[in-house]
Amino acid sequence: MKNLFVFITLLPFLIFGQIPPGYYNNLSGLTGQNLLIALHSKIDNHTVVPYSGLWSAFAKTDVKPNGKVWDLYGYVPSGPQNYEYTFVTMQCGSYSVESDCFNREHTWPQSWFNGTTGPDSDLFHIYPCDGFVNGQRSNYPFGTVLTPSYLSLNGSKLGNGADAGYSGIVFEPLTDIKGDMARSYFYMSTRYFSEDLAWSSSPATNKSTILPWQLSVLLSWHHTDPVSAKEIARNDSIYYKFQNNRNPFIDHPEYADSIWAAYVGLNESKMDVKENYSIYPNPTDNGIIHISGLNDGSKIEIVNTLGELVYSGINKSRIMDIDLSSVSNGVYFLSIKTEYSKHSYKLVNSH
Repeated sequence: MKNLFVFITLLPFLIFGQIPPGYYNNLSGLTGQNLLIALHSKIDNHTVVPYSGLWSAFAKTDVKPNGKVWDLYGYVPSGPQNYEYTFVTMQCGSYSVESDCFNREHTWPQSWFNGTTGPDSDLFHIYPCDGFVNGQRSNYPFGTVLTPSYLSLNGSKLGNGADAGYSGIVFEPLTDIKGDMARSYFYMSTRYFSEDLAWSSSPATNKSTILPWQLSVLLSWHHTDPVSAKEIARNDSIYYKFQNNRNPFIDHPEYADSIWAAYVGLNESKMDVKENYSIYPNPTDNGIIHISGLNDGSKIEIVNTLGELVYSGINKSRIMDIDLSSVSNGVYFLSIKTEYSKHSYKLVNSH
């Protein structure tokens, strides 16, 4: 969102809406999965807003300077708006055409996480938007549309994708919010890292992991549509008024490249997502963790919540035991890496 009027209106948030002191301490030098794990620990266990509470939350997180709803898919960056919504009285309900009412848009579709409580009302990926356009978007991935089969009044598109790695149907929002959507996805992949056992997969995701083709799109959008005053204000509002956690990729845009830039070149046809590992007991039994279902040559790493390595090894059989009795009690993250895949689990060490 780079409209000059918006920037001037929200300028006080840039001055007074500051990152809490120490929020991102102990991250110096971390990259890749170690940075992801450390960020997950900082934004985990947020205060969950009730699903029904999203309507009233929007009035504080997504309000235009004129008091109207900041509609994700109806907003026009410059010139007159095609339509505007009033809070409460114009929420959906039923709709038959664009401009009937506004809805709650899960930019990471609910079907991708099976409507799990927590992500189903997480404000960092849910925005008010026109109900009809929301219905057109459905649960399609984000991407670059080749030839639109549907075009909204503000220029959002639906159609076959033109991005390398995926040619199915995608939804392409207005350029001015593409970066917002990318940073929402980066947040979701980080916040629910290792907490996605009940999630489904999609053409763009494997549970909470974003697939390489989608990462390539989102990283491009992240760079071409940088963080705006509107995003900063929304980040602060969600943190201070509702969830008590932040979107790190708004506060520190450089974190996205540090974590994911190395993954966009992966060959997805070779990505093995069929492993069925068994990891037990969790918490450990006197510091011992048992892993079965391994492939020969899998690399096992365990790091603490700061991303510091406490164990590293290569398996030589389908099963192995790891002794963590000399490692302090607490929460850790165990990853199993093969040539084409990486699976991660939250682990509690107890002895």
